[in-house]
Amino acid sequence: MRRAALALLLLAACGPAPVRVPVPQAPVGEPVAIAFAAVEVREVSLPLYAEGEDIFVQSGGGLSPLAGAQWADDPARALTLDLARALSDLTGARVAPEPWPFEEDAGAVVDVRVSEIVARTGAAGAPGAFVLEGQAYVGAREGEGGDSAQDFAIAVPLPEGAGPGAIAAARAEATRALARQIAERGLR
Repeated sequence: MRRAALALLLLAACGPAPVRVPVPQAPVGEPVAIAFAAVEVREVSLPLYAEGEDIFVQSGGGLSPLAGAQWADDPARALTLDLARALSDLTGARVAPEPWPFEEDAGAVVDVRVSEIVARTGAAGAPGAFVLEGQAYVGAREGEGGDSAQDFAIAVPLPEGAGPGAIAAARAEATRALARQIAERGLR
């Protein structure tokens, strides 16, 4: 009897499992011509708070996980794959994440280091934004062109009280915007 009561208490304490939120694919829009036929994307580097499954929201000065929701995939892996797909769709080049799966080397390597990736709530009922900030580096292989480094600061508007689905859609849009910026500023 005692064990059964303890088991029920433990089950009740666990609560419902969090909803796993996938990130949809955002349309890339107009194509961009680049100077490279093949591009490798290194695994995206994320800040510590963004490396886990939790979806973080910034309200005021602090970050807190969104209750009852988690990302469906490892954030660094997912962002790397989404960025590679968006660059491929946008440029028509052969783009793949590391490790490079093809025999012939890529003409350029993209290295993205994110300093901030978070949904910010608006103040006093104002809409918020999904923010993606950091640096992107493009290393050109010998004879393929020049190297480049660029800062990025992308903010995608979020409606007031945005839930996990809206945050995931905004993250997809921010990734698409980052791919476009890298293609236009670093791969031409």
